[in-house]
Amino acid sequence: MRMLMLGAALVMMTSAATTFAAMADDDDAKGAQKLAMQGRDDYWHCLAREYSRDSNQGMSEQDFGKSVSGACPSERQYYRVALLDYLTSQYPTIESGAHLATANRAVEAAQKDIVTAFVKHRPPQK
Repeated sequence: MRMLMLGAALVMMTSAATTFAAMADDDDAKGAQKLAMQGRDDYWHCLAREYSRDSNQGMSEQDFGKSVSGACPSERQYYRVALLDYLTSQYPTIESGAHLATANRAVEAAQKDIVTAFVKHRPPQK
């Protein structure tokens, strides 16, 4: 009887530990996702500030693109790292180089979107 109770207790402890580990992993993933989204938002807000600078008036698309690619270095790096952490937590079996490439493409896409908005909304050139 004592062995049966001990066995049942071990099963319950193992089940609880597994459930707790799964919940912790889920919490870690949600936290990583939240940080990646915050990083994205911070980077976008910084790029929006760059977009709306008066000094951009009369800039060519190429010059504005160069300006944007060097803008917001800390926000860009935070976004890249937070996204990399999120991707690693979600897809741990995928090589880290693939995650880094994805994070870099996300940064490049944000920059491209700001340049596209700049070109579409600038006043016509005389």
